Amino acid sequence: MDELFLSDSEYRLMDIIWSSAPVESGKLVKLAEEKLNWKKSTTYTILRRLSTKGMVVNEDAVVKALIEKDRVQSYESSRIVTRSFGGSLPSFLMSFLGDKKLSSSEAEELKDLIDQFSDDN
Repeated sequence: MDELFLSDSEYRLMDIIWSSAPVESGKLVKLAEEKLNWKKSTTYTILRRLSTKGMVVNEDAVVKALIEKDRVQSYESSRIVTRSFGGSLPSFLMSFLGDKKLSSSEAEELKDLIDQFSDDN
């Protein structure tokens, strides 16, 4: 399932595409220049990589995303938890939180999520 893995530069361009699609390729070049300080050649190189991976299509100079942002985020999150924390979500959360304190509304939101995704439901 590594087809959903994106390098940092690929993800950054996809983020622009997700927020702007469908987007004319010329406008995408301008957006990447403004937001990422990229040259036209860099944008087209990364765009070709994304197209090869099946993430985008560039037809008639209009770029469209073929995969949803939340699907890539879900994959990347799972990959990090599996690789870095042996698949342990509690270990990931403890590391992520570190010395930070949750607000009562954040804690309540997390409790609701746990309840929603627990085996008992």
